Amino acid sequence: MNMMCGIVGYLGKQKAVPILINGLQRESYRGYDSSGLVIFDNDKTICLKAVGKLDALENKLKDCNIEGTFGLGHVRWATHGGVTEANAHPHSDCHGNIWLVHNGIIENYRELKEGLEKEGHVFSSETDTEVVAHLIEKFFHKNLEEAVRKALRQVRGAYALAIIAKKDPGKIVVARLSSPLLIGITGKKEYLVASDANAIAPYAKKVVNLDDNEIAVITPNDLLILREKQPELLEIESEDAQKKGFPHFMLKEIMEQSETIDNALKGRVLTNQGAARLGGLESVKEKLREIDSIDIIACGTAYHAGLVGEYMLEEYAGISTDVDLASEFRYRKPIFDKKTAVLAISQSGETADTLAALKEAKRKGVQTMGIVNMVGSSVARETDAGVYNRAGAEIGVASTKAFTSQLAILALLTLYLGRQKELSVVTGQRIAKELQLLPGLIKTVLSTSVQIKKLAEKYKDYNNFFYLGRKYNYPVALEGALKLKEISYIHAEGYGAGELKHGPIALIDENFPTIVIAPADSVYEKNISNIEEIKARKGKIIVIATEGDEGIKKLANDVIYIPKTLEMLTPILSVIPLQLFAYHMGVLRGCDVDKPRNLAKSVTVE
Repeated sequence: MNMMCGIVGYLGKQKAVPILINGLQRESYRGYDSSGLVIFDNDKTICLKAVGKLDALENKLKDCNIEGTFGLGHVRWATHGGVTEANAHPHSDCHGNIWLVHNGIIENYRELKEGLEKEGHVFSSETDTEVVAHLIEKFFHKNLEEAVRKALRQVRGAYALAIIAKKDPGKIVVARLSSPLLIGITGKKEYLVASDANAIAPYAKKVVNLDDNEIAVITPNDLLILREKQPELLEIESEDAQKKGFPHFMLKEIMEQSETIDNALKGRVLTNQGAARLGGLESVKEKLREIDSIDIIACGTAYHAGLVGEYMLEEYAGISTDVDLASEFRYRKPIFDKKTAVLAISQSGETADTLAALKEAKRKGVQTMGIVNMVGSSVARETDAGVYNRAGAEIGVASTKAFTSQLAILALLTLYLGRQKELSVVTGQRIAKELQLLPGLIKTVLSTSVQIKKLAEKYKDYNNFFYLGRKYNYPVALEGALKLKEISYIHAEGYGAGELKHGPIALIDENFPTIVIAPADSVYEKNISNIEEIKARKGKIIVIATEGDEGIKKLANDVIYIPKTLEMLTPILSVIPLQLFAYHMGVLRGCDVDKPRNLAKSVTVE
């Protein structure tokens, strides 16, 4: 799975600037919004950055006579932090010793940054990348690669890194995890580093592809590749510290969803173009133009995300989509053609059934993609291309923030594929604008936690629940019921609301409450009919409704409101009250909400 941005590095006998600029030009097709380079020129360190096209950086170089034969260059596509010179790469530490360029994302940069700031480090950008420079500074004692090794033990995420140090000159240290990095060898005591073979091609015919978890040390006389396999001390905070003041991981992770959705969207939404930029799919972009059907494979909560994605992809991208439980897919003997792609969705990236189904698809020569939260996981490695959630570690066994981030990625994928087909610019812009509003809307939903706790106190002694939804919110009904089962051990069933009269309504009485997901959408009136049917049979009704829907109070016993958004995005908002309801019900019933009985976080066996 690739990331956007481009890296170039040079160490040799020629002037570095022309080689770096040429390399950046050859990588610029990947898309970028700023650029920069750093050169060690005798005793001077020259760092230049520019916003916009590479021409802006070249203009700054016109009046500079830089003789240095050693440096790094970068073109950036903004993710963490806006498009400014301060946020452009290269980034440095407090004292201008460590300089680096980076592709990828540092998932735990906030906590690392907080710790470094407490130790006195001063930051000059809004990026996640700068954290790595300061972390290396913290461990630097004359040897750059040793400092890099120690720093990367604390980093979670994806990275291709090229690093130089003024106090350990004549050396480039590079490291890779789930973001491509190549080393070009000219045979003339000079080396190039790049994230793309195009940048190396004019100078070197031999390349070394760095593998995950490898660190390379490049000097004019040698190339040394380190791969650590030694047992290491686990440097991790205590469980209480990790919870950041929350009583449980589950509540912490529910409350993080405004930030995790923001991370999922950063740098990926092209609002003016009504499109999405997904760097991890660029390598198969042309192949994806040709597909007319997608098979989504997943298990559990990820399967429910896939069901929402089915509605998105068919309605807006015009792509026929099927969703299979991965545990059944491999036994179904599906019929594929060259215009079919298989999309695997997994939080852990290690789900055994999903991996087995994925390998079955690959055996049949099908284009494969992944939506995965864990960088470098098995699904990430097995798929041809894919997108990372960027949700950070999810400790609670019942998935919450990973689910909503999967939905956000599926919306981005719909934009990405839809704009390659018949999705109009205007519709794409509307979706893109609404996506950008989601983090703020999620904060509004999270503020209902106290109200939902009171609701849980009211219903905690009931042992059966129905969850009903239609269209985009039918999978949310399934997910809401699953959460209640997982966390509180209450029997709950999720149904498509249209199926109520086909049997399940026989169970309705005053002791069998129903939660109906009924936002103001295209199936609202049909949901109202179901609510009337339940009310006529004395069933208690909780409704998830859109803000401003006062009329629903006449029919429901209790109402939880969510803000208005596009119909295709309502599941991201409507599922959060159901997560909170399950959490509070579990706590009130004395259950271990972080580690429910009989369950595992990652199901790695069939």
